[in-house]
Amino acid sequence: MIVEVVAVGTELLLGQVVNSNAATIGARLAEAGLDAHFQQTVGDNLERMVSAIRLAIERSDAVIITGGIGPTQDDITREAICAATGRAMLHSDEYADRLRRRWEELGRVLPISNLRQADYPEGAEMLENPKGTAPGLALEHDGTWLFAVPGVPQEMIHLLDVEIIPRLRSSAGLDRVVRSRIIRSWGLPESKVGEMLDDLFQSGTNPSIAFLASAGEIKVRITAAGAAGPEVDELIAPVESVVRERLGSAVFGADEQTIETVLHDLLRTRSWTIGTAESATAGLVAARLTSLPGASDVFRGGIVAYATDLKRDLLDVSAAEVVTEAAAIEMALGARTRLGCDVAVAVTGSAGPEPQEQPPGTMIMAVATPEGVMARTFRLPGDRERVRTYAATAALHLTRLAVAGDWWT
Repeated sequence: MIVEVVAVGTELLLGQVVNSNAATIGARLAEAGLDAHFQQTVGDNLERMVSAIRLAIERSDAVIITGGIGPTQDDITREAICAATGRAMLHSDEYADRLRRRWEELGRVLPISNLRQADYPEGAEMLENPKGTAPGLALEHDGTWLFAVPGVPQEMIHLLDVEIIPRLRSSAGLDRVVRSRIIRSWGLPESKVGEMLDDLFQSGTNPSIAFLASAGEIKVRITAAGAAGPEVDELIAPVESVVRERLGSAVFGADEQTIETVLHDLLRTRSWTIGTAESATAGLVAARLTSLPGASDVFRGGIVAYATDLKRDLLDVSAAEVVTEAAAIEMALGARTRLGCDVAVAVTGSAGPEPQEQPPGTMIMAVATPEGVMARTFRLPGDRERVRTYAATAALHLTRLAVAGDWWT
């Protein structure tokens, strides 16, 4: 079954909102064993929306339209579906009453414009949306399924998973699924990872592998297709084992795991707390360490000492130059003392564009634990913000290695 996605919203075309819904739907369709050959993005214009929907109907077995079913004047997806299929617009008094009761329960008066959400194309089924006020729509037209869902991601995902995917799989008679496993690594360049796994990368194989690079981390995606149940997992498992064996300690997690979640788990396992001392990254490492719920269990605090005199006063740095491994080590040890933590990670360097003691892109990290202290120098490419972002990622991974006892060489 071929499923097409039509994302509605002028804000998507202008780049004011990232079209994450189309990516999410594409991933969900692939996991369900459904083919997505086309995606369209169209602005809030009735004529162009009708044209996009008709084109999708002509070349696909099902169409998922996301966005444009809210209460405002530019939410015209219902009207576009009616025009594209030649159907009348109907109104559900029952759903309108539900909307009124819902607003009354909140102690508010229902705006008249919200009653538009009780409109639906003739022959369409209104899909329950417990996460919002706009119901989804399901309509079979001349052998093609049309679905309309809100643009709000959490509402869209609920309707997609609960209402749409099961209908499409049933309609297609599918017992086949496509599943991916993401192996996350750091410390090896993408080209090196590709060389190490070259014999696994063969077009048309099942499972197949692909490489994805982002912010200094390299992801290896293993994708397999097979019958629903344990078969797909059994296909993935031996390939995953080979990938992990070859990449070794460069692998730090899988699927939804991030360096932050992995590091927090390691710290909790050892009953260690952590703190930061940052100069060039100015709190980026601390921000990432505290981005997770429950971070206070392990994070003691952070010191941002940007000026040289503050590094000396707050962190007891005595090194003549502060963009050196010796200074980074003193920063980490000073942070352990000042913050009363078990582990401290320090970052200093010259992010650019002007050199400061070292060439632009020179970033130095040090990690101190109860078992030792070590520093490492990086030469990072890119502009100032890219250097700072990559440095924060590197600092977290060096900390992971140190806490795990796998000190880098």
